[in-house]
Amino acid sequence: MNDSPGDMPRAWTPSERQLERDAFRRGRARRSTGVALASTVALTAVAVLGLVSSPGWPRVKASFFDPEVAKASFPAVLEGLWLNVRVMVVCAVLIVVLALLLALARTLRGPAFFPVRAAATAYVDVFRGLPLILVLLLVGFGLPGLRLQGVPTDAVVLGALALVLTYSAYVAEVFRAGIESVHPSQVAAARSLGLSRGQAMRHVVLPQAVRRVVPPLLNDLVALSKDSGLISILGAVDAVRAAQIQTATYANFTPYVVAGVLFVILTIPLTRFTDALARRSGWLGSQGALAGAGAMR
Repeated sequence: MNDSPGDMPRAWTPSERQLERDAFRRGRARRSTGVALASTVALTAVAVLGLVSSPGWPRVKASFFDPEVAKASFPAVLEGLWLNVRVMVVCAVLIVVLALLLALARTLRGPAFFPVRAAATAYVDVFRGLPLILVLLLVGFGLPGLRLQGVPTDAVVLGALALVLTYSAYVAEVFRAGIESVHPSQVAAARSLGLSRGQAMRHVVLPQAVRRVVPPLLNDLVALSKDSGLISILGAVDAVRAAQIQTATYANFTPYVVAGVLFVILTIPLTRFTDALARRSGWLGSQGALAGAGAMR
């Protein structure tokens, strides 16, 4: 049976009122964009004018913003940044593994596990209380001083070890906050289905906990990418150390600015990805307590 042309559904067309609303929204969006752009340009112009009109600007410009020195030092600083990236990646993997073990150790129940809980708690308390630069100095100069067989002496390895020791304490608290945020009724339900406590932790609690703490973990990764530059104090030729060498070579501070720009370029994509992931997962606002667990330094 063929439908007559009059029986065919008509395509939807917006009403006059809907068209007016859409036009109003577009106009308001254009005005908001224009105001934001104008205010940004005005504020930037005021800041730039105040900077270049200061009495010491010519000297600062020559010492920190020399394009020839920047061009000459860029390859060496970029090569040093590649070392920072490799250290960050390796440390991030080790930190996640060690921090998860510490978090699980702190959540063990029963008097038999008290020594394990106490050791994990002491580890977290000590390394959260020590400044990272002190850990770098103690590990970098203390371990080789023991002259033990098998103890590494490479500055990169020692610096990475100090980063792992420090950041695993912070990340362990993030994991523990995620584990404790899972309602106990879910563990009870898993036990009622015949799962052991370990199986309930592995199949029920940990998957939820890890999903909840991904944004604060990425924030710690951003911080780690910056703090990886501190391994330079042990002699590792990373971006910071390379900039220091180039600064001494040219008697100019521009290489430090080059290193700073490269670190910013490295961290901004991570920061934007963290924000986007937090918005998509609805983490912002609803998980403020978890964020605080990982942000306390």
